[in-house]
Amino acid sequence: MKSLEIFIERVILASRFVLVVFYVGLGLALAVYAVSFLKKLWKVAANVFTLSDAEMILAMLALIDAALVASLLVMVMISSYENFVSRFDNDEADISFLGKLDSGSLKIKVASSIVAISSIHLLQVFLNADKYQNDRIMWLTILHMAFVVSAVLLGILEKLMAKPKL
Repeated sequence: MKSLEIFIERVILASRFVLVVFYVGLGLALAVYAVSFLKKLWKVAANVFTLSDAEMILAMLALIDAALVASLLVMVMISSYENFVSRFDNDEADISFLGKLDSGSLKIKVASSIVAISSIHLLQVFLNADKYQNDRIMWLTILHMAFVVSAVLLGILEKLMAKPKL
């Protein structure tokens, strides 16, 4: 009976390596998103002399938004791999930032990134307010505020749950 228990525990522990498929998939998605980013950048560069100031600001916000989404993907891939699969070997490269993202701080960073992405999207909407109906703007603002409140509450909960440093 003990050997069955040991076998089950080993299978459960080994199953964490299935997560690697998801992280590799996110890496591939990041590469595809990079192609999309380059397409947007090329479009902006090709039209740099014809875009108005407002259009250029919107284009830059779209590029910033893409960079934030890409950063969010990298953050989730690296920290999730470290938290749930295996530690990275720190000897081969300077990856000192890796050990600083536990699951609690990851949640806060993800929530903060979502708030930043939502803020940029909402700013784009406000800069193009004439193209949106008022009720849509209202709902986008309410959704953004829900993200802000969630991020703040996560931060408060993390602070309350944090162990005092000795």
